[in-house]
Amino acid sequence: MWKDSETEIDLLEFDYLIDITKNIIENDKLSPCTIGVYGDWGSGKSSLVEMILKDYEEKEDFLCMKFNGWLFEDYEDAKNALLGNILDRIKEKRTLGPKAKDLIQKLFKNIDYIGLASKGIKYGTDLLLTGGIGTIVDLTLNTVFDKVKKTGIDVSEGELKKVMESTFKKEEMRKNLRTFHTDFKELLNETKIKKMIVFIDELDRCNHDTILETLEAIRLFVFATGTAFIIGADERQVMYAVRKRYPEVQGNQIDIGKEYLEKMIQYPIKIPQLSTAEVEHYITCLLFQDVFHDHYDDIIKFIKTEKAKDFLDFKITYDLIKNKFHSLDENVLRETIALSIQLSSVLSKSLNGNPRHCKRFLNSFSMRLKMATFKKIQLDKRVLAKLMLVEYFKDPVFKQLGIMQAESHGTLSELEKIENDEWDGVENLKVWKEDQWFNNWVKNDPKLSSVDMRPYFYFSRESLHLSHSRTSVDLSLEGDKILKALLSKSKINRKDALQKYAKVSEFESTEILKMIFSALEQSTEIDNEIFTSFIEWGETREILYSDVMNRLDSLPADKIKTSFIPRLSQFARKTNRVNEMRNLAITWTEKNNRMSELLINELK
Repeated sequence: MWKDSETEIDLLEFDYLIDITKNIIENDKLSPCTIGVYGDWGSGKSSLVEMILKDYEEKEDFLCMKFNGWLFEDYEDAKNALLGNILDRIKEKRTLGPKAKDLIQKLFKNIDYIGLASKGIKYGTDLLLTGGIGTIVDLTLNTVFDKVKKTGIDVSEGELKKVMESTFKKEEMRKNLRTFHTDFKELLNETKIKKMIVFIDELDRCNHDTILETLEAIRLFVFATGTAFIIGADERQVMYAVRKRYPEVQGNQIDIGKEYLEKMIQYPIKIPQLSTAEVEHYITCLLFQDVFHDHYDDIIKFIKTEKAKDFLDFKITYDLIKNKFHSLDENVLRETIALSIQLSSVLSKSLNGNPRHCKRFLNSFSMRLKMATFKKIQLDKRVLAKLMLVEYFKDPVFKQLGIMQAESHGTLSELEKIENDEWDGVENLKVWKEDQWFNNWVKNDPKLSSVDMRPYFYFSRESLHLSHSRTSVDLSLEGDKILKALLSKSKINRKDALQKYAKVSEFESTEILKMIFSALEQSTEIDNEIFTSFIEWGETREILYSDVMNRLDSLPADKIKTSFIPRLSQFARKTNRVNEMRNLAITWTEKNNRMSELLINELK
């Protein structure tokens, strides 16, 4: 199995992104600098920066540190946490002389002041917004303290006194900021730090206030030559946080989130979505790590050397590896390369080439193989991989196949007809006849109809017994926001979410559909807005069409309201599922005859 975290080994061909980032950092003319490493959740941002920092850790005049604001959230002010961590790192990695110690102490005091000032401004703003106690000039310690207690702000009288004494003196704030800049520059010179590189990781997982407080802390260093800040984030989340803090003025065409980020981040570096060929390369290298671990370092080194000769057309082949590494098992090598080709064509499209999702799929795959060995059962890797693909992307099909094989001692006779393109007599799987994804999956080798599927489903039982729901922890930040909007029962939120469907992968779109349907199942009466979200989200991608039909079929007929008929008709016509919808309406006749008749007439 593979660790689901950042890595120092470049299997994603990030070398050119690493080199351009290092070029910016090392260019004295560009110092100080702020670099944004942008990419979707799981795209490899942390791994890219990890490889950059590794190169600098051995350089005596470089100082590197990582800061994860998400870890400090709810425990400490983000601005103070970042500033304090930087000074702590300098103390830890440098031998400090008397002057450096004095500077460190002075800077820590300055941080305390900045923290108090931030609190004071917050308290002052809160108080003024609540109204009723006049201007700042009229404030006294007692009136403020009484007001603070009523508003529920947690602050001691002593702390508030410090705030009152210093916060509202603007000239003192400016003086302290200037002193901070000067003292920090001097500290870098005194400790012989040529370059200080700070990596801000997982910023997009923080709440909006933490995101902005962290960016504001970075601004304190924009005048300190020798500093480089690398911010790893999904830029959409950061822009959203800015918009939440600074709503746009009506009639102003400026995108405040975009403008703020462009001023804050001087050099944006965007991680591209992996292509099918890149996903195949990535998966092959991961599989080599698992099956040829004794030779892995040499194999990866050889692959990198060969790819450098013609990186656009390079491909890992059986002959390439076998001719160099004669001792490798030929059958294992052939099987590994065939498996990577089988998986990559589906995963690259359905997971938007997301490395983290690919790795999670492989980890689940590896776990099942290992569980089988503990039972002394040998599973065919390609059969298991094919079954897991339908489990991931067509959960209703997977569950139906599980029922079919259980009823016929592990055989899938109905699937055999479909493999031979004979749909007459197909009943359980007929709803997927027009589903292109399903048909491509069936045609791809290996064929499953001739395989005893019982051991494969035995080690997949946890998925068979799960409800349609899956926790949203598997979703990216964008996917989670879309799901919440679709479940909010707000027409405006739903419209906004539907416009963002292309921002999530096919895998996430099927998960979102599954979770909306779970909300429908769990209610005693189907909510019209949730039902609308289910139908309209199901219209956004072809891969969802048959899933919608299958899930509708599983709903009790008496739960279907006549008010749903326009939505059902619209879906059927838009997705070319009129005949299937008419057949479904016929099955509802017995328990909901009125609705069934109306729907059939609507579909004429």
